[in-house]
Amino acid sequence: MRDLDDVFEALAKSAFRRRFALGVREGKYLREKGVETVLAQARELIGKRLAPEAPVNDGKQTPFRGHPVFIAQHATATCCRSCLAKWHGIAAGHALDEPERRQVVAAIERWLRAQPLPAAASGAPDNPQRELPF
Repeated sequence: MRDLDDVFEALAKSAFRRRFALGVREGKYLREKGVETVLAQARELIGKRLAPEAPVNDGKQTPFRGHPVFIAQHATATCCRSCLAKWHGIAAGHALDEPERRQVVAAIERWLRAQPLPAAASGAPDNPQRELPF
């Protein structure tokens, strides 16, 4: 298993990994729920989707939007077992042990904490379209 500083240094050189950023909805969700709640959800998602010896639909199990953890997984190469092997040095073919799970969640946490969050609600509707009169 590689050191997270080394992993993040390598990720910073990847145009694909650098392009990921929280969308407005995901940023708002993170701000409203808080990092600790989202990290608890990350631990649950990792346990179900990434930790098994042979994850269902491995390589396709992580959506590209919809939850801050999903975006963080792609940004940190913790989205599938082949990315874990390539970037983090965590081999596929075995269930993730506790130190490996902690590494995955630590990578997600580090990325999430570095993301700028949207400002608190200003009273403006989420939908920029004008309000209909009915």
